[in-house]
Amino acid sequence: MDPRLLDILVCPVCKSPLEYRKADGELVCAPCKLAYPIRDGVPHMLEEAARSLNGAELGGGAGQ
Repeated sequence: MDPRLLDILVCPVCKSPLEYRKADGELVCAPCKLAYPIRDGVPHMLEEAARSLNGAELGGGAGQ
């Protein structure tokens, strides 16, 4: 992921900053408890494409 892109991307639901989890290939929104997938280097920023996170997954990404 391009660091400049990460600086401007926000959660499409709540507009909070996103956390990049490289090992998981996801952008995470902690307030919404959603993880947006990154496929072929392209973040899929649709709420329908996101997966819900559980409490353990919100504790911190393994691939930061």
